[in-house]
Amino acid sequence: MPRTYSLSRYILPALLLLFFLSGLILLRKFYVQNTILVPAEGGTYIEGSVGQLQPLMPWFTVKNDVNRDIVSLVFSGLQKYNPSTGKIEDDLATLTVSDNKKIFTIELLENLYWHDSTLESPHPVTADDVIYTFTTIQDEDFSNSLLRQNFLGVEIDKLSDRKVRFSLVEPYRFFASNLTIGLLPDGAFEGVPISKLDQALDFGFNPIGAGPYKFKGMVQTELSTEVTLERFPRMFGDEFHLERAIFRIFPDYTTLLSDIRNLDGVRLVPRNDQGDPIIPKNFTAAQYTLPQYVALFFNVNNPVLQDLKLRLGLQLGTNKQAIVDSINEKIIIDTPLLEIDTSDWRYQFDSNSAQGALFSSDWHLPQKVRLQRALEQREVNAVGALQVEPIAYLATGAALILTGSTLDTDEGSTLNDVLLEPHPSMTGAWIVALPTNGQTGSILPGENLLKLVDSKGNAIDSAYLWRTTNSKSFKRAAEEQRLLAHFIESRDGSVPFEDRITTADLYIEDGMLRRRLSTDPYDIRVNDKGEKLSLRLLTTENPPQYKEIAELIKKHWEPLGVHIGIDVPKTRSKFEEKLIDRDYDILLFGQSLLDNLDSYAYWHSSNMQQFTDKRSDLRIDAYNLSQYSSLEADSLLELIRKSDTDEELQESLDELDEVLKQDVPAIFLYSPLYTFAYVKNLQGVELGSPSLHSDRFLTLQRWFLKEERTFIANKSWISFIPWLFSLI
Repeated sequence: MPRTYSLSRYILPALLLLFFLSGLILLRKFYVQNTILVPAEGGTYIEGSVGQLQPLMPWFTVKNDVNRDIVSLVFSGLQKYNPSTGKIEDDLATLTVSDNKKIFTIELLENLYWHDSTLESPHPVTADDVIYTFTTIQDEDFSNSLLRQNFLGVEIDKLSDRKVRFSLVEPYRFFASNLTIGLLPDGAFEGVPISKLDQALDFGFNPIGAGPYKFKGMVQTELSTEVTLERFPRMFGDEFHLERAIFRIFPDYTTLLSDIRNLDGVRLVPRNDQGDPIIPKNFTAAQYTLPQYVALFFNVNNPVLQDLKLRLGLQLGTNKQAIVDSINEKIIIDTPLLEIDTSDWRYQFDSNSAQGALFSSDWHLPQKVRLQRALEQREVNAVGALQVEPIAYLATGAALILTGSTLDTDEGSTLNDVLLEPHPSMTGAWIVALPTNGQTGSILPGENLLKLVDSKGNAIDSAYLWRTTNSKSFKRAAEEQRLLAHFIESRDGSVPFEDRITTADLYIEDGMLRRRLSTDPYDIRVNDKGEKLSLRLLTTENPPQYKEIAELIKKHWEPLGVHIGIDVPKTRSKFEEKLIDRDYDILLFGQSLLDNLDSYAYWHSSNMQQFTDKRSDLRIDAYNLSQYSSLEADSLLELIRKSDTDEELQESLDELDEVLKQDVPAIFLYSPLYTFAYVKNLQGVELGSPSLHSDRFLTLQRWFLKEERTFIANKSWISFIPWLFSLI
């Protein structure tokens, strides 16, 4: 009896414990089955970059991508680019466009506020801020000439406190892209001359915008400059999950790596010699391209480069694959619209085709000039009354005996002013002995033109004779004659393909042709005036890959007979001076098309540099780097901006591609590949198709570091009982 009672004391608590544990298990199972993980608010994103922080103003971010990243979060524009769709969308305002693409009207959203707003002192975004932002850009003293150019001739009118109208002189399909620049509050730079706005440090290092994150502060540490942004609640659009974004700006990548454990993201990750991103394993590498290209721009103002065959030959002789392989790039392009055209022979690397194009140009290899002359002389000697061997080995004092038919001559005819005599042993033939000792009619060492004339001085025939006085030079001349015969047979196809020779297989030594050896240097092409084909290639020190590419171009074109001198100025200012002056034959440089692929600024003739007697007339915003002028291209570039439909736009783009393909104003090489790295626990990162590096933050509302569970639709804790009965 005592033992039974002892056991019963534990049975009930055990059953209760089992019931409780089973309930917990069921509750958890129900919760997991009926909830999903969703991003949670909170968390601080810390990003490292290499560069130098400058005043944070949307007007002046063109040359500073580090600034542009921060500015893109602090400031918002009337419109924004969507990297997911590749389209321009509404941001702070809705946009209405007239049918003729000349009137763009914006209406600001309601409840828009600047970051310095408080409940006691609200600071709303108004039409006055829009007017201030864009009319300042239009001022002639505004220092960002590229931005000012986008608003030339545009009338800006305030229609109400929330409405502004932009009136264009000409239709411009892509004008909405100009409205993505961040707005600035009216009067933010009161008292600052417009020409000095980029030096307004008070605002630049304590900016006030209307973007999703507001400027919290800046700290200078031993390793970096640190800028902290905090989420700014807005009553429209998507909610941002991240509470803070901190940007740490390092002087170099080595210093950045020393702080890598404290970073969640790294912009513009460099690659090692194998082309792999230099980041720890716990980071994810996201690669992307921008609408950018690197090209070799021909300065067609140079008379030498006005030769289309020369430009085509240089394009055919450029090995783009070798270039991208050497600098760890991947995206080869053939056109300024970032396309690759594998179907067109003009874009394919082919040294033989390159030589063929150059063969038809105004520039010839010395061996080609020699070959052409030797073939002409051979043809002259092969026909007519005067049949002469092309070479002779004669010591001084000897005489060259020549004979011919009297049917072709009359009494008193002469050869080289020496009277022809009847041949003593051949009826109907003449004979003459041409001296070599300097007398009348002497054959001199080197090339001689023998002239057969009748008694009245009329030319009957002529022939070329090359005389030498030593056996070594005679052997060289004999070898040249053998090669001439071989070349003719190769040209006529009378020898097997593998035995044929071309101009590229020949080399000149001491004025005579011979077979080229692998150790022979390459000859430089010459024109009819004997001038050598030597071109100067200008590029910049940054990025350093440009100098490596320039060396490769020099190497690629050397076998074509083109000499390249590489010019890399030591300072940015020196380079820009040469750029503005068009002080180059070829320019290795990059250009960016932004989101709309509008290449008007780069290829329309209105953007050529115009040279006058005044240096002050030179434009820093003359972006037609090839000095390219084409009525057909100009018309298409204008039509592209005015096109009403996507079909019209694509048709004009295709036609423009064909015109540039025919004219070869530049050799388009590649589109740079970039890498953005982030820690694996940062989720929601989708870069899409950015047009700028900072466009990755246009999807920041999807990024999150924290998660939480929430019930799926029509489910809650009340649903537990029905769910439990469903298991029975």
